[in-house]
Amino acid sequence: MGVVTTRRNSMTLFSDPEDHYSHRVRIVLVEKGVTVDIVDVKKDNYPSDLPDYNPYNEAPTLVDRDLSLYQADVIMEYLDERFPHPPLLPVYPVLRARSRQLIYRIERDWGESIRVLMDSSAKEAAITKHRKILREGLIAISPIFQEMPYFMNDEFTLVDCVMAPILWRLPAMGIELPSKPCKSLLEYAERLFDRESFQESLSAREREIRQPL
Repeated sequence: MGVVTTRRNSMTLFSDPEDHYSHRVRIVLVEKGVTVDIVDVKKDNYPSDLPDYNPYNEAPTLVDRDLSLYQADVIMEYLDERFPHPPLLPVYPVLRARSRQLIYRIERDWGESIRVLMDSSAKEAAITKHRKILREGLIAISPIFQEMPYFMNDEFTLVDCVMAPILWRLPAMGIELPSKPCKSLLEYAERLFDRESFQESLSAREREIRQPL
Protein backbone atom coordinates (compact mmCIF):
# COMPACT_ATOMS: atom_id res chain seq x y z
CA MET A 1 0.00 0.00 0.00
CA GLY A 2 2.92 2.39 0.63
CA VAL A 3 5.09 1.40 -2.35
CA VAL A 4 4.86 3.71 -5.33
CA THR A 5 5.09 2.77 -8.96
CA THR A 6 7.23 5.78 -9.87
CA ARG A 7 10.20 6.94 -7.84
CA ARG A 8 11.01 10.61 -7.29
CA ASN A 9 14.59 11.67 -6.65
CA SER A 10 13.77 14.07 -3.80
CA MET A 11 11.10 14.38 -1.13
CA THR A 12 7.99 15.84 -2.75
CA LEU A 13 4.79 17.22 -1.29
CA PHE A 14 1.72 17.52 -3.46
CA SER A 15 0.05 20.44 -1.73
CA ASP A 16 -3.14 22.41 -2.34
CA PRO A 17 -2.18 26.08 -1.72
CA GLU A 18 -5.63 26.82 -0.25
CA ASP A 19 -6.28 23.66 1.77
CA HIS A 20 -5.83 23.70 5.54
CA TYR A 21 -4.76 20.03 5.59
CA SER A 22 -1.92 20.72 3.16
CA HIS A 23 -1.06 23.84 5.15
CA ARG A 24 -0.56 21.93 8.40
CA VAL A 25 1.92 19.60 6.67
CA ARG A 26 3.84 22.56 5.25
CA ILE A 27 4.16 24.02 8.76
CA VAL A 28 5.69 20.77 10.02
CA LEU A 29 8.14 20.67 7.12
CA VAL A 30 9.36 24.19 7.87
CA GLU A 31 9.53 23.52 11.62
CA LYS A 32 11.76 20.54 10.86
CA GLY A 33 13.88 22.42 8.33
CA VAL A 34 13.22 19.76 5.70
CA THR A 35 14.15 20.44 2.09
CA VAL A 36 11.20 19.40 -0.02
CA ASP A 37 9.87 19.98 -3.52
CA ILE A 38 6.36 21.40 -3.18
CA VAL A 39 4.08 20.74 -6.13
CA ASP A 40 1.06 23.03 -5.97
CA VAL A 41 -2.08 21.18 -7.03
CA LYS A 42 -5.70 22.19 -7.24
CA LYS A 43 -8.78 20.06 -6.72
CA ASP A 44 -10.30 18.87 -10.01
CA ASN A 45 -7.01 19.63 -11.75
CA TYR A 46 -4.53 17.25 -10.13
CA PRO A 47 -1.39 16.17 -12.03
CA SER A 48 -1.70 12.96 -14.01
CA ASP A 49 0.92 11.13 -11.92
CA LEU A 50 -0.71 11.81 -8.52
CA PRO A 51 -2.68 8.51 -8.57
CA ASP A 52 0.69 6.73 -8.81
CA TYR A 53 1.32 7.86 -5.24
CA ASN A 54 -2.17 8.20 -3.78
CA PRO A 55 -5.06 5.92 -4.82
CA TYR A 56 -7.51 8.60 -3.64
CA ASN A 57 -5.91 11.20 -5.94
CA GLU A 58 -5.89 14.04 -3.41
CA ALA A 59 -3.65 16.44 -1.52
CA PRO A 60 -1.69 16.44 0.66
CA THR A 61 0.44 13.55 -0.56
CA LEU A 62 4.06 13.10 0.50
CA VAL A 63 6.57 11.11 -1.55
CA ASP A 64 9.83 10.17 0.17
CA ARG A 65 11.92 7.94 -2.07
CA ASP A 66 9.99 4.65 -2.37
CA LEU A 67 7.40 5.64 0.22
CA SER A 68 4.20 7.52 -0.46
CA LEU A 69 1.94 8.80 2.31
CA TYR A 70 -1.43 10.50 2.31
CA GLN A 71 -3.79 11.85 4.98
CA ALA A 72 -2.35 14.89 6.70
CA ASP A 73 -2.07 13.51 10.24
CA VAL A 74 -0.24 10.39 9.03
CA ILE A 75 2.21 12.57 7.12
CA MET A 76 2.79 14.87 10.11
CA GLU A 77 3.56 12.00 12.47
CA TYR A 78 5.89 10.41 9.93
CA LEU A 79 7.81 13.66 9.56
CA ASP A 80 8.02 14.06 13.33
CA GLU A 81 9.57 10.59 13.65
CA ARG A 82 11.74 10.82 10.55
CA PHE A 83 13.15 14.20 11.60
CA PRO A 84 13.08 14.11 15.42
CA HIS A 85 14.37 17.63 16.09
CA PRO A 86 12.59 19.66 17.18
CA PRO A 87 10.04 17.14 18.51
CA LEU A 88 6.44 18.11 17.80
CA LEU A 89 4.81 15.43 19.92
CA PRO A 90 5.50 14.94 23.64
CA VAL A 91 7.98 12.25 24.63
CA TYR A 92 5.76 10.48 27.18
CA PRO A 93 3.12 8.05 25.84
CA VAL A 94 0.26 9.51 27.88
CA LEU A 95 0.94 13.05 26.66
CA ARG A 96 1.41 11.82 23.08
CA ALA A 97 -1.95 10.07 23.26
CA ARG A 98 -3.59 13.25 24.58
CA SER A 99 -2.17 15.25 21.68
CA ARG A 100 -3.48 12.70 19.18
CA GLN A 101 -6.86 12.82 20.91
CA LEU A 102 -6.97 16.62 20.64
CA ILE A 103 -6.24 16.44 16.91
CA TYR A 104 -9.01 13.87 16.52
CA ARG A 105 -11.46 16.08 18.42
CA ILE A 106 -10.63 19.12 16.32
CA GLU A 107 -11.36 17.11 13.18
CA ARG A 108 -14.47 15.46 14.61
CA ASP A 109 -15.98 18.67 15.97
CA TRP A 110 -15.01 21.17 13.28
CA GLY A 111 -13.83 19.31 10.17
CA GLU A 112 -17.20 19.28 8.44
CA SER A 113 -17.87 22.92 9.34
CA ILE A 114 -14.56 24.02 7.83
CA ARG A 115 -15.24 22.00 4.69
CA VAL A 116 -18.62 23.66 4.22
CA LEU A 117 -17.37 27.18 5.00
CA MET A 118 -14.47 26.87 2.54
CA ASP A 119 -16.75 25.50 -0.20
CA SER A 120 -17.80 28.30 -2.54
CA SER A 121 -20.76 26.22 -3.73
CA ALA A 122 -22.20 25.58 -0.25
CA LYS A 123 -25.78 26.62 0.38
CA GLU A 124 -26.49 29.61 2.61
CA ALA A 125 -28.39 27.56 5.20
CA ALA A 126 -25.44 25.20 5.60
CA ILE A 127 -23.00 28.11 5.81
CA THR A 128 -25.04 29.77 8.56
CA LYS A 129 -25.30 26.52 10.53
CA HIS A 130 -21.62 25.63 10.34
CA ARG A 131 -20.40 29.17 10.93
CA LYS A 132 -22.34 29.11 14.21
CA ILE A 133 -20.87 25.70 15.17
CA LEU A 134 -17.28 26.76 14.55
CA ARG A 135 -17.61 30.22 16.09
CA GLU A 136 -19.25 28.93 19.27
CA GLY A 137 -16.73 26.09 19.52
CA LEU A 138 -13.81 28.50 19.36
CA ILE A 139 -15.35 30.82 21.93
CA ALA A 140 -15.86 27.85 24.25
CA ILE A 141 -12.20 26.78 24.18
CA SER A 142 -10.71 30.25 24.55
CA PRO A 143 -10.23 30.02 28.36
CA ILE A 144 -7.80 27.09 28.06
CA PHE A 145 -5.17 29.42 26.59
CA GLN A 146 -5.01 31.46 29.80
CA GLU A 147 -2.82 28.81 31.45
CA MET A 148 -0.40 27.72 28.71
CA PRO A 149 1.00 29.50 25.65
CA TYR A 150 0.07 26.69 23.25
CA PHE A 151 -2.81 24.23 22.97
CA MET A 152 -2.73 22.63 26.43
CA ASN A 153 1.06 22.60 26.27
CA ASP A 154 4.01 24.81 27.11
CA GLU A 155 5.65 23.83 23.82
CA PHE A 156 4.56 24.12 20.19
CA THR A 157 3.20 20.75 19.01
CA LEU A 158 1.39 19.07 16.14
CA VAL A 159 -1.88 20.22 17.70
CA ASP A 160 -0.82 23.82 17.05
CA CYS A 161 0.12 22.88 13.48
CA VAL A 162 -3.50 21.81 13.08
CA MET A 163 -4.99 24.88 14.76
CA ALA A 164 -2.91 27.56 13.02
CA PRO A 165 -4.32 27.03 9.48
CA ILE A 166 -7.88 27.00 10.87
CA LEU A 167 -7.46 30.25 12.78
CA TRP A 168 -5.73 31.89 9.81
CA ARG A 169 -8.75 31.08 7.61
CA LEU A 170 -11.39 32.58 9.91
CA PRO A 171 -11.81 35.72 7.74
CA ALA A 172 -12.31 33.54 4.66
CA MET A 173 -15.00 31.61 6.56
CA GLY A 174 -16.78 34.80 7.60
CA ILE A 175 -15.99 34.38 11.29
CA GLU A 176 -15.02 37.25 13.58
CA LEU A 177 -14.40 36.36 17.20
CA PRO A 178 -15.46 38.74 20.02
CA SER A 179 -12.34 40.34 21.47
CA LYS A 180 -13.16 40.22 25.18
CA PRO A 181 -14.27 36.59 25.68
CA CYS A 182 -11.72 35.39 23.13
CA LYS A 183 -8.76 37.47 24.29
CA SER A 184 -6.66 34.42 25.21
CA LEU A 185 -7.50 32.61 21.96
CA LEU A 186 -6.73 35.66 19.83
CA GLU A 187 -3.38 36.11 21.59
CA TYR A 188 -2.66 32.42 20.98
CA ALA A 189 -3.46 32.89 17.30
CA GLU A 190 -1.03 35.78 17.05
CA ARG A 191 1.70 33.67 18.68
CA LEU A 192 1.15 31.05 16.01
CA PHE A 193 1.08 33.55 13.16
CA ASP A 194 4.27 35.23 14.38
CA ARG A 195 6.28 32.00 14.23
CA GLU A 196 8.83 32.00 11.45
CA SER A 197 7.74 28.52 10.40
CA PHE A 198 4.16 29.67 9.97
CA GLN A 199 5.10 32.68 7.87
CA GLU A 200 7.36 30.58 5.65
CA SER A 201 4.67 27.92 5.23
CA LEU A 202 2.12 30.31 3.72
CA SER A 203 1.29 30.02 0.04
CA ALA A 204 0.60 33.15 -1.99
CA ARG A 205 -3.13 32.38 -1.91
CA GLU A 206 -3.08 31.96 1.86
CA ARG A 207 -1.33 35.29 2.35
CA GLU A 208 -4.17 36.99 0.51
CA ILE A 209 -6.65 35.88 3.18
CA ARG A 210 -5.36 38.49 5.64
CA GLN A 211 -3.95 41.15 3.36
CA PRO A 212 -5.43 44.59 4.13
CA LEU A 213 -7.85 45.93 1.55
